[in-house]
Amino acid sequence: PTRQIRDFTNVKQLYESIAKAFGIPTSDILYCTLNTHKVDMTRLLGGQIGLDDFLFAHVKGATKLVKVLKDGPALGLTISDNGAGYAFIKKIREDSIMSRVKDIGVGDHIQAINGQDLTGCRHFEVARMLKEIPIGMEFTISAVEPRKAFDAIAPRGQLAAPKQELKPGEARKTLRMKSNGAAVVEDEPTSDVQQTIQKIDDLLEQFIGIRDGELSSTMYHMARESPEAEVFANKLDTQLNDFEFPDDFVLDVFEMVHKKK
Repeated sequence: PTRQIRDFTNVKQLYESIAKAFGIPTSDILYCTLNTHKVDMTRLLGGQIGLDDFLFAHVKGATKLVKVLKDGPALGLTISDNGAGYAFIKKIREDSIMSRVKDIGVGDHIQAINGQDLTGCRHFEVARMLKEIPIGMEFTISAVEPRKAFDAIAPRGQLAAPKQELKPGEARKTLRMKSNGAAVVEDEPTSDVQQTIQKIDDLLEQFIGIRDGELSSTMYHMARESPEAEVFANKLDTQLNDFEFPDDFVLDVFEMVHKKK
């Protein structure tokens, strides 16, 4: 079934609107993908929605409890979150500790670690908690997989609205949901800007073990508006101080953005 969603300015309100339209609890929604019913982590909803995009909401399925022996410094997980209180597994590296764990997969919501409820935690908090588990310790993860109801139906990518023909020099429009609660219609970022934002996201995974397209886009704009690296660092300390970004990461992002200017 499909519904038209309206009256939202941020991700939490979007999920509330989806839940209301379909008559389900908001807490059942794990995350949304754009223009595909599959659990495709490359098509996750971030802070921007194209005005001709279709959203597919993925809801809670079975809960499972797995044991993990941390026999090395890195588990091989990349964590993301839905912007509304649920952290989930975005990537499992091959030949890693987690790749050898049965019954855990990409797209699973990490509900608890060693019985500690993680509802409301951001991705970086979950990644930090996993990193701080001592080597040699066995721990448990309570995970919730996305419901697999869509797997039994035909692909629905054709449901996406046809792309509008653009006039010369005209850019596609996107709805950008900002962390301050505002939502604005903007031109879709150019390919160069998208590539730079993707590289920032790659750095986030490398330095912190998370991926977050919205955060990467926010950092891109903050760096672009900063004339010097020190100004950019001060903005991060003021507005995103929870992340505790390493100095090398801050400098890499600033230089990456300003090489494109």
